[in-house]
Amino acid sequence: QVQLVESGGGLVQPGGSLRLSCAASGSISSIGVMNWFRQAPGKERELVAGSNSFGSTNYATSVKGRFSISRDNGKNTVTLQMNSLKPEDTAVYYCYAYITGHSGRHSEYWGQGTQVTVSS
Repeated sequence: QVQLVESGGGLVQPGGSLRLSCAASGSISSIGVMNWFRQAPGKERELVAGSNSFGSTNYATSVKGRFSISRDNGKNTVTLQMNSLKPEDTAVYYCYAYITGHSGRHSEYWGQGTQVTVSS
């Protein structure tokens, strides 16, 4: 079994920073993409930032220059550093990973979600 466990959400004032972390554990042979999504109330889930195993990254236009995604392939972790946070960044943030297990099977996995609230 594979699990993604997130940590680091919370309440922060506008202009502040938060750091989200996601750790994958279990029967893992390799991990392809590791992404962060978010879903605000009444809105669809959207891709915030993504990274692949080769080190390439991509960001939603709304977070470029403010958020930074990084991963540690040796530890199967991905981190999202969020700076200059705005009220519109308020959402539940989800970690996503495309994982190949030791069986050779490829599957998509999601974390449980962590709440980020930006408010004064």
